[in-house]
Amino acid sequence: MNSNQTDFLQGYILLVDDTPDNLRILSKILTGQGYEVGKALNGKMALRAIQTAHPSLILLDINMPHMDGYEVCKCLKEDAQTRQIPVIFISALDDVWDKVKAFKAGGSDYITKPFQGEEVLARVENQLKIQALQKALWREQQKSEKLLLNILPGAIVQELKENHCSKPMQYDEATFLFADIAKFTPSSSSMPPADVVELLNQVFSAFDELVSKHGVEKIRTIGDSYFVGAGLPRIRKDHAEAIADTALGMQKAIARFQWPNGEPLKLRVGINTGGPVVAAVIGTRKFAYDVWGDAVNLASRMESHSKPGRIQVTAATYEALKDKYEFEERGAIEVKGKGEMITYWLCDVGANHTFNLRARLGQKRR
Repeated sequence: MNSNQTDFLQGYILLVDDTPDNLRILSKILTGQGYEVGKALNGKMALRAIQTAHPSLILLDINMPHMDGYEVCKCLKEDAQTRQIPVIFISALDDVWDKVKAFKAGGSDYITKPFQGEEVLARVENQLKIQALQKALWREQQKSEKLLLNILPGAIVQELKENHCSKPMQYDEATFLFADIAKFTPSSSSMPPADVVELLNQVFSAFDELVSKHGVEKIRTIGDSYFVGAGLPRIRKDHAEAIADTALGMQKAIARFQWPNGEPLKLRVGINTGGPVVAAVIGTRKFAYDVWGDAVNLASRMESHSKPGRIQVTAATYEALKDKYEFEERGAIEVKGKGEMITYWLCDVGANHTFNLRARLGQKRR
């Protein structure tokens, strides 16, 4: 259902007939019931009037000069702006094939002349009720889709709409970020539960804005942990850059928040680039989009081995970004399940990348 149907003028009915007496009689019947009425003596006048103001419904004659009712109806149904307007044909033609042709052209109902006022009003009211129900259904569908987009990536939602299922996908390479609020459990233990939830909501809402700004994918949150990916489900070459920009923005955002004792919140971040990984929607109730693979596990290890206020990245991420960002080598650390690894601290954006980043975000806003 097209969003433009919400622009229809409620209670406005357009009458299209080349006989002035028919227009006068129909107008009297409808205005007597409180409807606002517009009139057109031929098809071309009707199409011009509809472009100016979309009616709730059209009563359309068939036999008119230059452009008959069938042609007018077909024009309306071919235009995305007007195809949702219900059309009731009202004609002296009473052969069954004339009616079939009217319905094939897109008509919603058919009244045979000479007409009775009660029949006209009943059919008009019926079509307006159907239209109101369709609008209500469309609005509920929009609400449902909006809620679904807050849970799943847009590409996955579209796939579910089209195929009623989502197939697991493998990605050759992507970049992943895990972030965790340092000392969260001991610092929040003395706070009222509602205050803890409110603080997390404010922090994660700030992170959500950054996710949207940089076009990365929020995978999930668990407690005070925030998991983000880039390069899936939408494949992009600059996935490592997008995650790095998000991480730096998160560190700036967290600096605005404090614990009740005035101590600033600090974020521990880990990033890894690699693959392959598999992503899919799991479950049939309260389903979720998730990602699996060694690259994800290693990003989680980078976060757990990081330090408050720092962004630790693997050598793979460093190699992808070293010409565009500023790093410090941390050196060799022992990583659970991986042994000794050389890791780096992501410190800032390089001068050249700052210019390119501003240009990229500017293009996105436009």
